Amino acid sequence: MSPRADAIRNRAAVLDATEALFRQDDPGRITLARIAETAGVGKATVLRRFGDLSGLVEAVLAPRVDTLRDAIRTGNPPLGPGGSPQARLHTYLDALFDFVLGNGALIRALEHRRPHAYYANPASQFWIDELARRLHGAHPAADADYLAYAVFTALRADVIDYLRAEQHMSTDRIRAGLHSLVPDASAPHA
Repeated sequence: MSPRADAIRNRAAVLDATEALFRQDDPGRITLARIAETAGVGKATVLRRFGDLSGLVEAVLAPRVDTLRDAIRTGNPPLGPGGSPQARLHTYLDALFDFVLGNGALIRALEHRRPHAYYANPASQFWIDELARRLHGAHPAADADYLAYAVFTALRADVIDYLRAEQHMSTDRIRAGLHSLVPDASAPHA
C-alpha cells in the first residue's frame, strides 16, 4: 500500500520547514513545535514520523549524505575509486569540508544532542572509516585510525563556525589548515 498523498505532502512540508528554519535561525532555538507550526502540521505528526529533532535533522541530511557517499563509492576519481592515494585523501578532505560548509547548522544540531553523537551516528562512522582508509593508503606508516578521528574532529561544524565567526579565519585558511593536519608523504616517519 502506498503512502497517502497527505502523508507525503506533510513529510515534504516538515522537511522543507526544518531546512528553512536551520538556514535562518540559531540551531539552539529550533524546536519540534516551531518546525510543526512552520510546516502547518501538528507536533504529534512530526513526532510520529521522525521521533525527535535528531531524527528529523538526520532525515533532512540523508539525501545529501547519500549523494556524497555515492560519489565516494562509485564517482569519478580521485573522490571515487582510482587516483593516487594523496589525491584521493585530499579530494576527500575537500568534499567533507564542503559538506560541513553547506550543512553546518544541521550538523551542529546533531553534534550536541547526546553523548558522542558527532562520532557515533552511521554517517559519521562511514566518513571516519573512509578517512582512515584513505589516510592509510596515502601514509601506511601513520596511525590512520587515530588521525581519522583527529582530523574529523577538526571538521566539526561548531569548530569551523567558531574559527570563521570568532577568529575571523577565511574558509581558504581553514581548508589549508585542514590539509596540513595529514602527514606529508615525503616527510620521514619517526
